[in-house]
Amino acid sequence: MLEIIVPETELFDNKTQTFINIKEQKLKLEHSLVSISKWEAKWHKSYFIEDQKTIEEFRDYVKCMTLTQNVNPNTYLGLTNYNIDQIIKYIDDPMTATTISDDGKKSDPYNFITSEVIYYWMFSYQIPYECSKWHFNRLMTLIKVFNAKNSQGEPSKRSETDLMEEHRRINAEMRAKFKSKG
Repeated sequence: MLEIIVPETELFDNKTQTFINIKEQKLKLEHSLVSISKWEAKWHKSYFIEDQKTIEEFRDYVKCMTLTQNVNPNTYLGLTNYNIDQIIKYIDDPMTATTISDDGKKSDPYNFITSEVIYYWMFSYQIPYECSKWHFNRLMTLIKVFNAKNSQGEPSKRSETDLMEEHRRINAEMRAKFKSKG
């Protein structure tokens, strides 16, 4: 979770030709699958499309990330460059020490990832719904871990010669340990 403080400021609204007073507001934000799902429900497009979001889309995503209750909608107009940098840094943070190397395969450009696809992955791997509230990158890492572990398949069977050699080694260790001849 990220906590930011939107400072008190006064903005001019060109449409209404009036000043808007914005009070200082502490916001608790969470970049999660739930947030992405809310945003996609409003904008009717994938959050993951490579195009840069408009400032309106970005502010709206910040609203979707907000856990703080009863926030004045004008508060989001007062986001400073520093606030925006904090939010972007938080969104980009992997939130885990786990790393998974990409296998270099090209993805199908017509197969867009949406929140529903990610929910599908979660339920396919029987990941509890509560994990949808995790930081998004941590959730995606967990899904990648499941995918990597499942793609490994069963360990290859060992040859009879390898098994016999291992039994000989274990027997020799046990004889040495217990000072036995047999």
